[in-house]
Amino acid sequence: MHKNFTFDPELQKEIKSRFYYMDENPLGRKRLFFENSGGSLRLKACVEAKARYEQIPDCPLRYHDVSLKLHEIKDKGIRDLMEVLFGAAPGEGALVTELTPSKVTFSITRAIVENVPGTNVVTTAIEHPSAYDAARMYAEKTGKEFRVAKANPENGGVDVDEILKLVNKDTCLLSVMSASNISGKVFPMKEIVEKARQIKPDLFIISDAVQHAPHAALYAHDLQLDGLVIAPYKAMGIRGCGYGYVSDRVAALPHDKLLAKPEKEWELGTYPHANFAAMSAMVDYICWIGRHYTDIQDRRTQYIVGFQYCHAHENSLLERMLEGTEALPGLRHIPGVELYFDGPVDDSRDLVVAMGLKGMDYTALREEYDKRGVLVFERINTSEYSKRIVESLGRTGLLRVSPLHCHDFSDIDHFLEITWDIAKAQAR
Repeated sequence: MHKNFTFDPELQKEIKSRFYYMDENPLGRKRLFFENSGGSLRLKACVEAKARYEQIPDCPLRYHDVSLKLHEIKDKGIRDLMEVLFGAAPGEGALVTELTPSKVTFSITRAIVENVPGTNVVTTAIEHPSAYDAARMYAEKTGKEFRVAKANPENGGVDVDEILKLVNKDTCLLSVMSASNISGKVFPMKEIVEKARQIKPDLFIISDAVQHAPHAALYAHDLQLDGLVIAPYKAMGIRGCGYGYVSDRVAALPHDKLLAKPEKEWELGTYPHANFAAMSAMVDYICWIGRHYTDIQDRRTQYIVGFQYCHAHENSLLERMLEGTEALPGLRHIPGVELYFDGPVDDSRDLVVAMGLKGMDYTALREEYDKRGVLVFERINTSEYSKRIVESLGRTGLLRVSPLHCHDFSDIDHFLEITWDIAKAQAR
């Protein structure tokens, strides 16, 4: 993908039109939503699909016309999740469905740690609490050593060697996130998986992809991962559901299930067809973008290409935010602005900026942005969700700024103008 790519203005306009509340909040206040890491802007198609199928009272496990249609919707949603979104091979693995992605993570972690031989579990210091706590809890429950790879405060990630030195032939599970929800650092999963399996060829490896899924395609089969977890509400979709992929060998491990169901069934109860319809709508949208750049009809290919161009557009937005223009300098050039974990703008970063303003409390800074109609969020060490992560990165806190590919240069420039305004006010 060439550098400095942005969507054609007409396509960008169409992309924006497909999201709710791009320019104002539900209360009618003008707002710039740069808090997509906390819960991304919603695709209208996802919400509408959920509402449309939620109206239907019919049970999908019957044999009349409506039930058969609902069953088709669910089957399509499962294929879209497994083969298109997660990148599994046809018939490979199983889909884990829960109310939340955190519960998905706990379920997958539990099945592996409780049933796979080994004396230790390895994860990293900057994992989301759902992954970190699940690994720790089940390691302690089974008497396994809990090993944590330390973070790199310079780039906001975890060095591969820090992970590998904790892995040995007795490692039961390696749990590593695909990208950081604090710094935007993308983990080199291919390198991590290949080198970890050189140490232990049959090592079980899972990844929290909640943060990365809104920015890029996932590769369960290509990477030979044993588990991947996503959160629809952080990937342009709906709340009230979490999904996970598990490999065939994880799917066959003991787990909560109805006894009459197949061995590799992970769906406990009848999961809502409306939620599957919403996920298909999200996949449809990325494939629609992909079709602007490829004539290939394969849905997975369209999805990959769509996200390649989304990420290229996001890289241009990130570059604009950091460097700005001659008339409107970016964050790297605004007096008083501090950038954390900054580095090259490439595929090693998702569209997340960690920043601060000298002499200003992070909560106060977030409030100043809010007064001016910009929604961002502080991650600070008084938060149970953030304390371990920010401190492992050598900080007491930071302000997280997270746009999405549906934003454009005018949105970034508006943010920079407001940042200049706050910085000047702070300097007085």
